[in-house]
Amino acid sequence: MTETSTAVVHGPKREGVPALEARRLTKHFPLTSLGERGRVVHAVEDVSLALPEKTVTAVVGESGSGKSTLARLLTGLIKPTSGELLLDGSPVGTSARERRAYTSDVHLVLQDPFSSLNAAHSVKYHIERPLKLHTKLRGAELEAKTVELLERVSLHPGTDFAAKFPHELSGGQRQRVAIARGLAVGPRVLLADEPVSMLDVSIRLGVLNLFDELRENENLAILYVTHDIASARYLADTIVVMYAGEVVESGPATQITDSPQHPYTQLLLSAAPDPSRGQAPVLRGKGSPPSLVTPPTGCRFHPRCPFAMPVCEERTPPPLPAGADQVAACWLLAPPTAEAASAG
Repeated sequence: MTETSTAVVHGPKREGVPALEARRLTKHFPLTSLGERGRVVHAVEDVSLALPEKTVTAVVGESGSGKSTLARLLTGLIKPTSGELLLDGSPVGTSARERRAYTSDVHLVLQDPFSSLNAAHSVKYHIERPLKLHTKLRGAELEAKTVELLERVSLHPGTDFAAKFPHELSGGQRQRVAIARGLAVGPRVLLADEPVSMLDVSIRLGVLNLFDELRENENLAILYVTHDIASARYLADTIVVMYAGEVVESGPATQITDSPQHPYTQLLLSAAPDPSRGQAPVLRGKGSPPSLVTPPTGCRFHPRCPFAMPVCEERTPPPLPAGADQVAACWLLAPPTAEAASAG
């Protein structure tokens, strides 16, 4: 969005202060190769997002849309070029002590459950390590807490799984261990970056149901990053659609999937598997995602959009109302100007 655009806060609409809030987060990665110095990759552009407790917010988009970069900004792994984070309404501090406290409250679950676990160490080691760093539990209490965490993510009996090594587990079991490790520090917010994309289809549902249970039972605010808009509809309260580093549409999950207003969201849905669809989808779009070093002027989707108008190339669309709690950054939703109305 442009600097003069309305700063719409995306995410589930709930009363009270959200567990985690991002205000106008922007991330530009400078290029360092010869001949590229002084140029930047516009990875995330002016994103405001609120994550209330006991909600799931899905961020969807194709590869290169900026959704994983957004997750890493929220967890503090990378620093934003501009913008700020607020935890329970208070700005996140920058001291070592404040950063450590923040990492206890906000945890990231990575895409590949095998590479995120050290093959040389047992499951028990992976669960106990954060407990030793962030709590005073030792001895029998530490072992009991480890078993409890494993059984909380449906790895029964916990004592048996604690003794196993990552290579002895299935993909779904490894991801559950990674989730249990995150729960060890008692987080307020769980950021899941493509957590089921590397799992067999037959076991994805179990992991998604686990996230749903954690949202309810642990009062977690969950950010679910995915390219699969169908699974986003199944799990999430709200869907936030990103394209080329910007949010192009957001709203309640069922509204976004039943009545998408942005052409890019329509493109994503037309490409999603649908057993009830009687014929092959007609993909309403062309080309490929743009370069984020030199993104298109105006609406970044306009080179691929079948409905592009001259204004789309000239001006960046602001978030416009598209339904109850739904907005889309598309000039097709703009009311007719006075000049156009008088001409008609």
